[in-house]
Amino acid sequence: MSPARVLVLTASYGSGHNEAARSLAAGFAARGVEVTVLDHFRELVHPLFERASRRLYLALLRRAPVAWGAAYALGDWLSSDSPFAFGATRLGAARLAERLGALAPDAVVSVHATPAVAMASLIAEGRRLPPHTTVVTDFVAHSQWIARGLDRYCVADDQVGHEFVARGIPRQRIVVTGVPLRPEFATPLDPQEARRRLGIAGDGPVVLAMAGSHGGLGRLPDVVRALGRLPRPVQGLVVAGRDAALAHRLEQLAAGAPTRVLGHTDDVRLLMSAADLLVTKAGGMTLAEALAAELPLLLYGSLPGQERRNERFATRAGIALAARSGRELGRLLERALTEPELLEHLRARIRRVRRPDATERIVDVVLGHGLVRA
Repeated sequence: MSPARVLVLTASYGSGHNEAARSLAAGFAARGVEVTVLDHFRELVHPLFERASRRLYLALLRRAPVAWGAAYALGDWLSSDSPFAFGATRLGAARLAERLGALAPDAVVSVHATPAVAMASLIAEGRRLPPHTTVVTDFVAHSQWIARGLDRYCVADDQVGHEFVARGIPRQRIVVTGVPLRPEFATPLDPQEARRRLGIAGDGPVVLAMAGSHGGLGRLPDVVRALGRLPRPVQGLVVAGRDAALAHRLEQLAAGAPTRVLGHTDDVRLLMSAADLLVTKAGGMTLAEALAAELPLLLYGSLPGQERRNERFATRAGIALAARSGRELGRLLERALTEPELLEHLRARIRRVRRPDATERIVDVVLGHGLVRA
């Protein structure tokens, strides 16, 4: 008997979608499944379109985040098949149909809204397609994730599931799984061992600061300044991502302070295990990783759009603090590091919502139910 075949559809906007796709691909492969991962914009639309649209997206986030926030809100107001989308829902649909015919997968999994909507457009044409599961990688229910005819939605939390039901998705099509993570997040790691491996001496507080793979999209300089103003020394670990110019600036700001500036790293699990607190903007993947690591959060610099919505979820769930200004950031940092009961309260709330085995759950859903239409 030949192994099952699964097609995973992703898109290279931010690092979270591709990270989710890689995690799922590894999870399926571990079960003996043949997996194909396709980048929707690069491989099903056109590489030039993918590069140009990704540059536009990043430029908006850097230079006009309010404009991106307005576009995100408008997209939430419109249905995913709205005529005002001017054919955007059809992007890549023809090539997707060709690849579905050639690959003949037993199931399709999307970790980005656009390929999910393209699948829905093919279903609307009356095509017979394999069962489809959409994995939502943020802690919000946005209209562009919701498309007619899709079989199943894997969501990050019960509250997100309630939002999908409120928007008309039948409850039996929604499975609360969490956001797919790399396997190392399913295994506890001793904080002292993590600190030893990172060369961190002493038992003082450790603050980790991140802003995604494009560190310049966050407000890490503010975090370094705030760490330097704390009344007692704190070991800071600041991840600049792939932005070399930002890393150089952060090193200058941190000169003379016990703050270590790091570039792009694959050791996020190790860093999170060593830290007492994570200061970050509210990217969906970062939130999911911090929850899996039981790491309290102080959210700062979240961009308009999905990150602000993720931040709202996190604060309402009681799993994070949130600062709106540099002054408030400093106050909350000092309070979090001098009030152990506050961090323990956040950890207790995190334990209620964390799902470190999300990848396994999603693989179970697809292999157990996803090969049969809901």
